[in-house]
Amino acid sequence: MDPRTPRPGAMSHGPGVIRTTCSSSGIFGMGAPPPGPAPVPGPAPVPGPSEVMLARGYPATYPALLKVAQMISLLIAFICVKNSLWTDYSAYSYFEVVTMCDLLMILIFYLVHLFCIYRVFTCISWPLAELLHYLIGTILLLIASIVAASKSYGIDGLMAGAVFGFLATFLCTVSIWLSYKISCINQATAATV
Repeated sequence: MDPRTPRPGAMSHGPGVIRTTCSSSGIFGMGAPPPGPAPVPGPAPVPGPSEVMLARGYPATYPALLKVAQMISLLIAFICVKNSLWTDYSAYSYFEVVTMCDLLMILIFYLVHLFCIYRVFTCISWPLAELLHYLIGTILLLIASIVAASKSYGIDGLMAGAVFGFLATFLCTVSIWLSYKISCINQATAATV
């Protein structure tokens, strides 16, 4: 037996010719379909909603739990400030706007990952968009929390709102690091490989 020919049942990883019973000659027995009714092309099978649109394991991941913690702390901060007596309208309205905008953006990114929207809209660099959102949102949230803390004047609800604002700022800073690791460090590593 020639050493270059593979044994029956062995796999060859090199270039070679693979003989099959099908060919493109169109002669029956040489690649043409057997006589009989042709298969009727119908609509492609529609995958179930859980196969395409829902990442079932995402809610249990660390980034998802971090987003939920951020949303909860932002919501508590908003409610604390909204239900308090204000002494300076502009400072607290700024705090409310920043916390609600941050909460809505985090919710959007949570839904993007949960429903795999990033697979549909491939023209957007989702990790980079999330990194930029967290950078800008965290800076604005830090400023709003500092202003809210300095203007609270011993009002309990406003102080609690500022504390939860600082907690959300810390959680968003952790997300900045995770987003930076995903969008910048991993892409740089993949480019060098």
